Amino acid sequence: MEGRKSLFAFIVFVVIAYGFPWVLTNDYYLSILILSGITAIGVVGLNLLLGYAGQISIGHAAFFAISAYTSAILTTNYGLPVFAGMAVGIVLSAVVAVVIGIPALKLKALSLAMATLGFGLIVYICLNEAITFTGGPSGFVGIPRFNILGHYFYSDLHYYYLVTGVLTLVIIISLNIINSRAGRALKAIHSSENAARVMGVNVARFKLFVFVLSALFAATAGGLYAHYLSFVAPSSFDYHFSIKLIVMAVLGGMSSVWGGVLGALFLTSMPEFLRMYEELETILYGLILILCMMFMPTGIVGGFSKLAGLFMGRHSKGGKDV
Repeated sequence: MEGRKSLFAFIVFVVIAYGFPWVLTNDYYLSILILSGITAIGVVGLNLLLGYAGQISIGHAAFFAISAYTSAILTTNYGLPVFAGMAVGIVLSAVVAVVIGIPALKLKALSLAMATLGFGLIVYICLNEAITFTGGPSGFVGIPRFNILGHYFYSDLHYYYLVTGVLTLVIIISLNIINSRAGRALKAIHSSENAARVMGVNVARFKLFVFVLSALFAATAGGLYAHYLSFVAPSSFDYHFSIKLIVMAVLGGMSSVWGGVLGALFLTSMPEFLRMYEELETILYGLILILCMMFMPTGIVGGFSKLAGLFMGRHSKGGKDV
């Protein structure tokens, strides 16, 4: 039954995501969807870490930054192909995740959150201070657009399909992990680390595995971000961004891959649509978030599931009456 739900949700996602450009012809809206898709790649990984393994990270923006800056510097200053630059950035982020994860994941709850927050702040300060390499607070400009074998993704439409393709791959990987032995181990760790250990789960190994995997997804998103905007700055990867990623995961629904996608889409696009109410933007933004958390404590995915359950219940009841 659960497998059928996942398959149905995946088909709906594919139809909507790949059909969007046929409905939206405005490049501005398409650019919002591209940024939403890039962010969703990172949030889906964070959902695996936070929602399934129960590990809090407030430093995931750092993995975005490491990959984005590594790829930007290698491709712009040293002429490395974009694909190779991104690969180096992603591998470097994974290595850093292993180095940080081994000691940090021994910590619990708030201590782990503080440790990852500190890591994010260190990366942010380094990006600001290493002016020769990163451009400092002014940022790094002139980053080449993404290309494969000389084919440049100059068009937003082409870049949209590239990002959607990567997001689809990330979703497939995540759904397979959740429905595998590793997914069951992560859920057991979330419930109780001691109980999981008694059941034979290698807690340290699975916690490190999901931490590195979530860092890999964030790094992939960081590379795509840098080569889409052709510009990166430290302010794009500060601790506010890390917290925003967590809010997206929580608001969308932590215990669902689709929650990461919906949360990223909702929180990336909403500020853009609130700009028409410039004076009330911040108040409306906060009010919407409060109302969402009050009436959808299990996130957007949970809210949709509840509505679908109510609809199906009434439909079923109506059928019996007939």
